[in-house]
Parts: sequence; structure tokens; C-alpha cells
Amino acid sequence: MAQDIPDRSHILTERENPDSARLDTLPIEEAVAVMNAQDASAVAAVGAQRAAIAAAVRLVAAAFAAGGRLIYLGAGTSGRLGVLDASECPPTFCSDPDMVVGLIAGGDAALRRSIENVEDDPAAGTDALRALEVGPKDVVLGIAAGGTTPYVHGALIEAARRGAHTIFLICTDPAHVTLPAGVPELFIAVPTGPEVLTGSTRLKAGTATKLVLNMITTLAMVQIGKTYGNLMVDIDALRNAKLVDRGARIISRITGAGRDEALKLLHDAGGRVKRAIVMQKRACDVFTADNLLKDAQGKLRMVIGE
Repeated sequence: MAQDIPDRSHILTERENPDSARLDTLPIEEAVAVMNAQDASAVAAVGAQRAAIAAAVRLVAAAFAAGGRLIYLGAGTSGRLGVLDASECPPTFCSDPDMVVGLIAGGDAALRRSIENVEDDPAAGTDALRALEVGPKDVVLGIAAGGTTPYVHGALIEAARRGAHTIFLICTDPAHVTLPAGVPELFIAVPTGPEVLTGSTRLKAGTATKLVLNMITTLAMVQIGKTYGNLMVDIDALRNAKLVDRGARIISRITGAGRDEALKLLHDAGGRVKRAIVMQKRACDVFTADNLLKDAQGKLRMVIGE
């Protein structure tokens, strides 16, 4: 049995952190300072991978523009973070829920309760992508802090076989990852180093992972016209009071309309902020506004001439 268990001691996230070696003896204030300093190092590690992250944004934006999907896939914390980012895209960008998909080893039950053994099955990752009928328009982004998760490896290999673009987000050295040549197409390797609690990748590695996923989806959505400047103009604002208020303020900010007029525009546009702005700026009805946006691939700036 022992010979079947791989030795992972060389992986960065499995090493012991000398800065927290006496964590159980530190005053709480000092322990907080140690964790805060480690978190800051995770942010810096993400910053060092700007070029790879930008390459990922280009791949994902191109997939979206072609009608493809971004599919996250991971186990444990990595899987939960992918599901979290995917679930936040529809309310933030009014995107189709199938546009960004989050898969976790063990299925939805693993979101709330850890199911540790499921990550060791590469066939489960393969089957998950077959069920989604992944193809050349799609981008499959595997997430595994230590880079060794069989579930993710199986999925990336299957994705590549199906002609999809493949990205692997890890928090260790890519040289430690054993995959066939050409898989993945792109590595995002964020070496966050040893954790405050040895091997607990929900800490620095998890923080870095969330930062990277935030960047990829946010900036890919920006590229396909889901924002105007830093404003979330592509939202359905009639779902709750907070969004109605935000939608009206965005309409006022871009069009110069007063609050009451902005609220009326929002109502007349069926809660669609981008549509309301075009209706006001181009003095047109809902049908015309939608056609103008369609012709401009959804990019508001192209429609209103600013």
C-alpha cells in the first residue's frame, strides 16, 4: 500500500513555513500579524503572474465572443472557489448561467461537506466533461493548489482531446506537474509557498486562487462589453431594491437623467440598465435599443458614441 501513495513533500504548498513554526505559542496579536503578512505575500505572487493571467483573459474572452463557455473544475477548496466565481457571474454581468460553469469533485454535496476521496478519480473528471459535451469553443480551467489532483488531470486531458482550450491554475512549480505534452495549453503558476498551517491550501493558495479567478472572469466580461468603464451596465436591476437603486444611479451617471427619470427609464426598459441608457441617449424604443446593442456586440460605448 505504501508504495502506491505518492510522496508530495517536494510540492511548495506541502512544505513547513518557518514563519509560523511556533504558531501555537504566539500571542494572538502576533499570530494575526503573521497571517496578515503571509496573505500579503500571496497577493504579490499573483501580481508576478500578470502575463499568464492576461493570456487566460484573452482565451476566455475569445471563447465568450464565439459562444463558448468557461468551465472551472477542481476538488475541495479549489472546486468551491471555482463554483463560487461561476455562481457570481449571472448576477454581476447578467450572463447566461451556462456561460461560466463550476464543477467540483463529488458534486454539489461536496460544496458543504468535505468528500476527500473523490479527488483521486481521474475518470470522474473525464466523465464530467463528457456530460457537458465540451468542445473546441470552450475553455476548461483546472484548479489544484498542489497541481497533482487526479480528478483535474483527467478533466484537462479529456478537454484537450476534445479540442477545448486548457488552463491549469496551480500554486506550485509547473515542473512538479505530470501531464501529457501540450496539456495544459496555459499554466498559471502562482507560487504562494508554504502555508501558515502546513498543507492547508484554503489559506494563501485559496486567497491567490480567488484573486486570479476574479481577474479572469471580470476582465473577460469587460472585453465582451458587459461594463461601461467600471460600471456594471449589463445587469437585470428589478430583482431587488439594492439593484434598482444601483441601476438608477448608473443610468443617471451615464445619461445625466435625474433620479425619477432614471427610475422610469429603468422600468420602461424592463430592468435592463444598458437598454435604458441606449433608449435615453438615442431617443429610441426598446426594440431599437436592443438591435443597436446587438449590432455593436453588446458594447454600450459603441452605441452611444462616447
